[in-house]
Amino acid sequence: MNRIEYIASELTARKQIITCAESCTGGLLAAALTSVPGSSAFFQRGYVTYSDQAKCQLVNVNADTLRHYGAVSEEVVREMALGALIASKNDYALSISGIAGPDGGTPEKPVGTVWFGFATKQRIWAKQYQFSGSREEIRQQAVQYALAILEHYLKTTAA
Repeated sequence: MNRIEYIASELTARKQIITCAESCTGGLLAAALTSVPGSSAFFQRGYVTYSDQAKCQLVNVNADTLRHYGAVSEEVVREMALGALIASKNDYALSISGIAGPDGGTPEKPVGTVWFGFATKQRIWAKQYQFSGSREEIRQQAVQYALAILEHYLKTTAA
């Protein structure tokens, strides 16, 4: 059973639903989650929040947080995950914001810098990872990393 099949099986068995708020992946995480038959049992909606305005409007990221920390930051992915969780009323939310390139990187946040958020009704986690490769490779790696976060949570948390 591959990662997405495990996630689908586990969420369905638990009768739990995941949502996502994506920036640099532009909906690829939602596409991955819905790539298995029966995905409507555990996925109802996702938010593609590519612009700062979309992050504020759709998942309630605070404009001051964006101004102070930038879109690619721990603070923003935490707010994205929480906002998506609240807006969807789901059990879990994954968020992704990063710099897929080829432009947009800085010395502090080079191309390939991606932040991930994961929210449950009890807690919010955030993690940063540095990927390499082309724009498409970075985006695909980010999706797989987000799925790995969810898979790990499901494997280490009782139903």
